[in-house]
Amino acid sequence: MVEVKLENLKKYFDNGKVKAVDGIDLTIKDGEFLVLLGPSGCGKTTTLRMIAGLETPTDGKIWFGDKDVTYLPPKDRNISMVFQSYAVWPHMTVYDNIAFPLKIKKYPKDEIDKKVKWAAEMLQIENLLDRYPAQLSGGQRQRVAVARAIVVEPAVLLMDEPLSNLDAKLRVAMRAEIKKLQTKLKVTTIYVTHDQVEAMTMGDRIAVMNKGKLLQVGPPTEVYLKPNSIFVGTFIGAPEMNLLEVSIKEKENGLVLEGTGLEIPLPEEFRELLEEYINKSVIFGIRPEHMTIEGVSSLEHVKRSTTIEGIVDFIEALGTDTIVHARVGEGNVIKIKLPGHIPLEIGSKVKIVVDLDNIHVFDKTTENAVI
Repeated sequence: MVEVKLENLKKYFDNGKVKAVDGIDLTIKDGEFLVLLGPSGCGKTTTLRMIAGLETPTDGKIWFGDKDVTYLPPKDRNISMVFQSYAVWPHMTVYDNIAFPLKIKKYPKDEIDKKVKWAAEMLQIENLLDRYPAQLSGGQRQRVAVARAIVVEPAVLLMDEPLSNLDAKLRVAMRAEIKKLQTKLKVTTIYVTHDQVEAMTMGDRIAVMNKGKLLQVGPPTEVYLKPNSIFVGTFIGAPEMNLLEVSIKEKENGLVLEGTGLEIPLPEEFRELLEEYINKSVIFGIRPEHMTIEGVSSLEHVKRSTTIEGIVDFIEALGTDTIVHARVGEGNVIKIKLPGHIPLEIGSKVKIVVDLDNIHVFDKTTENAVI
């Protein structure tokens, strides 16, 4: 196991015109499971490939502990990598696939046998060792790829969207197994995905990337509840965070968020943060699950709330949840996530309860969080 440190890491293509990774500073702790999360093309896979030694940085440093590995070839980094495409060799049995990296390193035959059986047992594929990949399901092939990665007991385990080719049910099962495996092995793991659910359920910390930049790093709950920008707030969460353009106004009873046909009082402790925004436009954010409809459902553990009026515009009945689309003010439609099946009529007037301790205010120009 080892700590991985990235210092001002950059990777430019096309003579600097394309900034795939643009100055990342990030430390992955010894034994940590860190998820690089972001949309396609944000630079997360390029970052992973630089850590692996498959791409040469344009600038910056990569450290494994106190060792500078920036320009070391992959074979000298003591890393293993699991790819999206599994990359298992079709002409080899499961046993030989898992054993391959050990044979390359010239391990003794009896030690290879011992390690292969250990890895196969960890991934629950010990009964498949004599089979060929063509005889396996997608999930089984991915288990073989993971077994091959851990068999050498690497200092750093790298995973590039390893579950994206699996069906939804299998993805859920495999992400739980990979997380349990990593917890047991305590290997420093960097996992790339664009799937926010994978990130939230698997990562000790999430590092959110966009356009080559690192936007926010923190535990899943912190990134979810305290996003530092509009991008992070809307990229994580389903349905995504509601955003409305409003103004901050001073009223008799304190500061309020004011839109057309919409007024939300603000807790007094927000005043210091919002002083410079009085009489200016800002972006108000609220997650669908931090609202409810009066008389239909209640928000648990809510200390402070207010109500706004809305009209039911559309209903998504999902069985375990109901997503209510409601018109508020003029031209604004927000989503409210309610538990269970909620019988509401389209066009009916409702009072929407807003949890004031879970509201967000973003600077309209920078799109960074103010509160």
